[in-house]
Order: sequence, then structure tokens, then C-alpha cells
Amino acid sequence: MCGRQVLSTPANPALAVIEGISASLPPDARIDFFIHGTTVGLNAVLTRRGARVALLTTENYRDVYTIQGNDRREIFSIRWRKPKPLVALADTFTVRERINARGEIETPLDTRELDPLIAAVKANGYQAIAICFLFSFKNGAHELAAEAYLKQHLPGIPITLSHRVSPEWREYARTSTAAMDAYVAPVVRNYLNTLVDRLSDRLPGGSELHIMESNGGAMTAKAASETPLQTLLSGPVGGAIGGETLARTLGRSNLICVDMGGTSFDASLIVDSQPSSSNEAELEGLPIQMSIIDINVIGAGGGSIAWEEANAVRVGPKSAGSVPGPACYGRGGTEPTVSDANLVLGRLDGANFAGGTMTLDYDKARAAVRSIGDRFGLTVQAMAQGIVDIINAKMADAIRTITVRRGIDPRDFALVAYGGAGPAQAAALADQLDIDEVIIPVLPGAFSAWGMLQTDVRHDFKTTFYGFWDQTSPDDVAAEFDRLEAEGRAYLAREGLEADAMSFERHGDFRYQGQEYVLTIPIVGNPVDMAATRAAFDAAYDRQYGHSSPDSRLEVATLRVAAIGRLPRPGIPDPEIRPRRPDRMRKVYFDGAELDTAILERDQIGLADTVEGPAIIEEPTATTLVPPNWRGRIISGGHLTLTRQPVEA
Repeated sequence: MCGRQVLSTPANPALAVIEGISASLPPDARIDFFIHGTTVGLNAVLTRRGARVALLTTENYRDVYTIQGNDRREIFSIRWRKPKPLVALADTFTVRERINARGEIETPLDTRELDPLIAAVKANGYQAIAICFLFSFKNGAHELAAEAYLKQHLPGIPITLSHRVSPEWREYARTSTAAMDAYVAPVVRNYLNTLVDRLSDRLPGGSELHIMESNGGAMTAKAASETPLQTLLSGPVGGAIGGETLARTLGRSNLICVDMGGTSFDASLIVDSQPSSSNEAELEGLPIQMSIIDINVIGAGGGSIAWEEANAVRVGPKSAGSVPGPACYGRGGTEPTVSDANLVLGRLDGANFAGGTMTLDYDKARAAVRSIGDRFGLTVQAMAQGIVDIINAKMADAIRTITVRRGIDPRDFALVAYGGAGPAQAAALADQLDIDEVIIPVLPGAFSAWGMLQTDVRHDFKTTFYGFWDQTSPDDVAAEFDRLEAEGRAYLAREGLEADAMSFERHGDFRYQGQEYVLTIPIVGNPVDMAATRAAFDAAYDRQYGHSSPDSRLEVATLRVAAIGRLPRPGIPDPEIRPRRPDRMRKVYFDGAELDTAILERDQIGLADTVEGPAIIEEPTATTLVPPNWRGRIISGGHLTLTRQPVEA
């Protein structure tokens, strides 16, 4: 696992990965196992810089993706607008074909009718094609035939089939999923091709580059190129999996995991030692049908810019990024950022930033913060404190979104903070949420990378299987699960897994009759215990909503199988403690007061040592702030825990 941080390279993000490896390993070092998380696909959607996509669908259903669903999120807002689709109506094409709800062909597909689409792709520069025919999740024959014909005439153009990326009902959601997969496909594939090519000399013969999936599993780069949509949240998911491992090893079953980097803030939950997950998600208001770890992402990071709107100070979501970066980077940035504010407050060491690899410019940071402080009649220190307070309030609200708004009390959780900027804000977040314990893991700036090393190969298979549970044959359910597991076994074998490393998890989507939404629960028994599965749903419904209806009829909608291939997992060796030097001291601002603050290096703090706030703990990947009335100590595994102390009367 790499413990060095380097600046991102927006023009070609893969180059920063290569640079980070080169900065951490000798030139002749070989890599035994490599797993990588990326947000290039996510960023392509967020910035609308993905491929130009042509969407092909069934005749008379051209408007499905444009009309969207009937879920008006802001029901009382007169200014609400539907999310902008990734594919415009003008880029949507149709063809005569029809498969009915039973999967039977009613109108055969004549592939010659695809010729106008082929001509349009050549004339208009479409970079990818998404195909979503009606009821293709029941029978994908027409999508496969269209793909074969298009590949013959349009070699090199990526083609996404809806029944391949999401063999599930709900026409609009399936179309949206296929469109998003096609939208990110060229970007993700180009990125992965660069990585594979540049790392070929470092990976020994037969080794594969693995990519983190949004569901918390891993897959080879080849599989990721075939299913690029699965990489959307592969970067932040690593932290959630790391949190799952911490929950088991530290005996803390409920954790709030927060990752603050230069641009974004990611929050996720570990409940009863398991990461919170879902079988559907939304990105930019557009639905995605895929298994995913629940992560709430907002634009808040060390590079978040402070700006004025309506005579008030806003912070984020706009970010200075790494180019030009915060003003203190000295790369041409002039707007005040969170990092500039922390430097002005004395919370960052300008001469020892990122392990001494960067020198921060205090004067430029001060000038940037003053530029907005003067407009509000505030001193530089007061403005800097205000910037930090605003970003902390935004991040606390993001945590409340996944806790308080779901009926979860954050006070029952410990806060795990990581990322390059997370440990500096962690105690302030805990204060806002009334959380008494903060955990800063080993190498917090690379914690998501370590989390990726704790995962297994995983791929999810599903099928629409609709009907009343009390009228469903256990043999039919078992047959569907056997089919899905056979697909999973073949997938894992292609990924290089042996049979004794494979396992399978069975789940189903259920709802009471007349309801729209479902709960996904484990299927009990093999063969299936129908009554026990029904009881498990009622219990899960009661936990989720506070009541249940055991006498209501139960509907099953989807059957799911998670195919899992076990991978070796490295642990974290106890860190080597260096001899402790006398503490350095400097003035640091806390809530408007300038206090003498001890400056320590993390690898000089032993298991028996305690650190009383105010203090700052520095290390190559992050800076941890220990405010007054907080105490730090190193616990098992080398992790740092901060606990709030009672305020003396």
C-alpha cells in the first residue's frame, strides 16, 4: 500500500497514479498485487464530460428516457426542473421490434433498420451506443442481434446492452443505467488502458490490475472495461470497506466514516459491523440500477473556495483542485480556500506539509483570506475561522443526512476520519454531532487504499422474478438461484479464482402488496425456507419502519446472487515508534483565541502516551488537530483515537 501523496493530474489522471507509485517504490520493485480505486467515471458524469452517446430503443418508446419518472423530489417547488439526461432526445433512435412481458418475440428485429443509426454515428461523431429494448430483461435476443450487427459496421464503438448491465424491470431506470454506462465507457476504458500499459513492467507475469467496484468488491481491469459503470464510486468505497475492517478489529460495530480530500467529502455508515448498502442509487438525479455502498458525497474539501453570495460567505462546492490549487500552493491560485484558512490559523505547517514534500506560502494564503474578510469587516483570523466553521457545518449536515434523517442517532457511533484533510476537521465535526470518540486510522491519507486491500472479488447477478410469495414454487426459486450462481461461478473462474475460494450470497427484493418500493433481505435456507424468508422480511420491515404487516400478502420482485471470490488480505503491522523528541510549540487559533499548541509527529507517540489538547499531530499523509478539551492516544494497530474530555466548571 502506498503511503505517499502526490498532486492530481487533471489532463490525464492515470499519470498521477504512476507518479505516486514511482515516488513510493524503487524503480526495480515489482508489485505482487495491485488494486485501484478511481473516480474518473464519476467525475465525467458530474462535469458532463463523458462520451457522446446514441441511444437505441423500441419504436414508440423514444421518449422514455426524456420523460423520466413521476418522482418529483421537490414537490412544492415552483422552480423544480427534471434532471438533465445524459442523452438528448435528438440523439435517441428507434427500431421496430417487440418482445412482450413474458419474453416472447412478437415483432422480429430486422437488423437492416439499424442502417440509419450507423450512418448517424459515422456522420455525427457518436462515441458510444446504448441499447435498451422493451422487456429485454426477459429476453435479450434482440439486443444481442443489434449489437452483433452494429459491431460489424462500427468497429471500435463501445456498445452497452441494458439486459447485460441491469437485467431488471423498471423501464426508465434500466434505460438510465444503460445510458450512464455508455456515457462513461470511453473515459474509463482509456484510463484503465493507460494504467495497464504503464504498469506492465511492474506487475509480474500473470498478475492482474484489479479495480474497486461500487458494491465494495473488486474485479480485474479487463472486467472493469466491460462493465465501466461498476467503477463509479470505486474510489470512496475503499474507505467504507476499511471502516468495516476497523469495526471488526477494534470491536466498535457502529462507525461513521468520513473522507475529506481536496475537492469532496464522502460520508458512509458501518452498522453492526457491515457497510450500509443499496441496490439502486441516483447520480445527478438520474437513477442507476446496481448494487452500491451507500455514500453521501458533497463538494467540500481542502480546496473548497470561499466566495460571496447575497451578502453572505459560501464555501464550496467549487474547488481550486490541484491546478492551480489553493493560494498557499503558490501555483497561481488567488481565491481563499479551506486549506488557506487552516494555514492562517496555524493549523498547518507550511514548512512540513505532505511530509516535507511541499512548502506552503503563508503570505499568499493570508492575502487570499483577507480579500474576502475585508468585504465583511473581519480580521484575517476571524475570516479564516469563519471559513472553517462553514465547511464544518456543511459536512455535519452531510452526516445528518445519512443518520438523523434515517432515524439513526450519531451519538451511538464513533467517527472515523481519513483523507488528507479529514483528521484536521474531525474533532470539530464530532463536537457538532455530539460524538465522543474520533478514530484516525494509520496512514489516514491512504486509508481508502488500505481498505481496498481488505476486499474480495465480487460481482452481482440478478433477475426479475415477480409474483406473490405464497404462490411461488420453492423449486422455481431454487432453479433461478442455481442459474445465477452458475453465471457467478463462470465469472469468478474468468477472474482467476479457484472453486474453493468461491462463495455465494442469496437475496431477494420483497414488498407488501400494493407498495412501490422494496426491501432486500437474505433468502433463508437452501433449499429455500419460504415461511422463514417471509418472517425475515416482516422483521426487517419492522426494523426499518417501526411496524410490519404479517397478514398482508408478500410480493417478490427480484432475485439476487453475490458471487464472491476470497482474496488474501494483508494486515497492518504495528508501527515502529521512533524516539520522541521534545515537543515543538507554536501559536494556533481555536475559536478566536490564540493558544500555545504542542506540535508532535505521529510516529513518535507510543501506546502508553497520551496527548492533551490543544495539540497538532503531523504525519506525511495528514495533519490531526486535537482541540482543547480533547485527548489523543494510540490504540491497538497504531490507530489514533481522540476522546472528548469533560469541561471543567
